[in-house]
Amino acid sequence: MTRLMILFAFLWGTSAAALELTQTGAFTLNRPASLEYDPDFCGLWIANEGPEAVLTTLDGYELRRIRSDMGRIKAIALEGSALIVADGRGNFQRLTKDGAALAPPFTISSSWADTEGMAVDADGSIITVEDDPEYLSWLAPDGQILRRINTMSLNPPLSEAQGIARDPRTGHLLIVDDLEGTNSLYEFDANGTLLSTAPLLEYGTDPEGIAIRPGSGQLFIAFDSGASVVSFDYTPTLPEGADPLPPGSDCAMF
Repeated sequence: MTRLMILFAFLWGTSAAALELTQTGAFTLNRPASLEYDPDFCGLWIANEGPEAVLTTLDGYELRRIRSDMGRIKAIALEGSALIVADGRGNFQRLTKDGAALAPPFTISSSWADTEGMAVDADGSIITVEDDPEYLSWLAPDGQILRRINTMSLNPPLSEAQGIARDPRTGHLLIVDDLEGTNSLYEFDANGTLLSTAPLLEYGTDPEGIAIRPGSGQLFIAFDSGASVVSFDYTPTLPEGADPLPPGSDCAMF
């Protein structure tokens, strides 16, 4: 078991506690990309840029596969009791967890978006990361762009954002930057202000996807190089002196 403690220069308020990761396990999976944790199954939805997305247990046992009406699934996220998927070309579709289409695909208002990962905010907006050009975007449920952050303007720049996860306990956004960028984890507050970064090289190279299990404080990161999904115990950035976060919702099946 390895441990990483990062003290960062981006302060929330006057001072803040550090982001902390502790590796707890790993399993192999071919070409893992976008990840999403599903408490209904206590499992992970995994997109690998092919025509299907796969639901696995937390140790990699396959439970089911689904398809969309698009040519590929590059990003996947929970949206209430259903799923929303993206093809990385500006198109999105809502599906049931059995893979049935809830509506035809729709397109982002800019017509094109190299969507690499997405999460759904508490207000129903869709938060996406794109790496060509480099944006952190908030979209209305119908695909209208609400606002964008040019992630190349950050310090350090976020040039190859791949996966994004939202912690429902804090609203923080966790984004992984792949090997063509910094091979790091970036943490933002709910408004998109950068709080901290953490190098991931000791755990793997080319991070592609990320998911949070808030009920147990677990974090999962998919690494393309080595074809692995690595699990961590995770403590988010909090103001100094803040109480530990209470557990979020966890496996509905237990």
